[in-house]
Amino acid sequence: MRKNLQSGQRLRPVDLARGHGLSAQAVRNYEEAGILPVAERTPHGYRVYTSLHTVALRAFLALVPGHGHRTATSIMRAVNEGATDEAFRLIDESHAQLLDDRRTLQAVESALRDLGPIEASEPGTRHEPAVGSAPGGTFIGPLAGKLGIRPATLRKWERAGLVRPLRDPLTGYRVYDEAAVRDARLTHQLRRGGYLLERIAPLIAQVREAGGLEPLETVLRDWHGRLSARGRAMLTGAAELEGYLRERGQAGEPPADETTRVP
Repeated sequence: MRKNLQSGQRLRPVDLARGHGLSAQAVRNYEEAGILPVAERTPHGYRVYTSLHTVALRAFLALVPGHGHRTATSIMRAVNEGATDEAFRLIDESHAQLLDDRRTLQAVESALRDLGPIEASEPGTRHEPAVGSAPGGTFIGPLAGKLGIRPATLRKWERAGLVRPLRDPLTGYRVYDEAAVRDARLTHQLRRGGYLLERIAPLIAQVREAGGLEPLETVLRDWHGRLSARGRAMLTGAAELEGYLRERGQAGEPPADETTRVP
């Protein structure tokens, strides 16, 4: 048995579970998923856990808030298979995703700052008469011109649900009221930042639900808070994982090397 067992420290699944608010079955499931190292068995087939498993469980639970359950599972499985390079790669990917999310937030904030008041164009063009248009509204051509895009792009955004123009009751032409112009401008700013339409859609929905841009300040503060919490959670997870790697070495586990990975 491992050195921990020789020192007399033996834990049942329920003992390991109790200190972390888990069920004994959850601990067994974690072992089967590779999150915990394989436990020794008594002659009667009962699992015997050690302090190594305690540290492993603590590391996993600390990794989850920052990396998510799936990635935390993969990290622990890689470590337990001796593939620390793979574990570090997964951690790097999570940090890269966090950085990308921060850049997205910065782009959203920049786009909102750039949304100054827009002058409503005189409704109507040679192809789109102004008959029956809403006061202050503008047609697709003038709006596309002010944004520096093609009318076809506005129609594409409309199909994606990002912009919702009204329709002139007499001519059927699209009429962009203040809200539609706002959505078009916000979409345009985010597209210039390189963001795909599907990533823009949730923000546009939040703007509409909030009733405008100003109420989004609370949403953005919450967003900042969530990103900061993830960053701190990653630091905590890294510290606990380092403790587990150190414990594995003290427990005489196989060297953490890519060549020792279990197929």
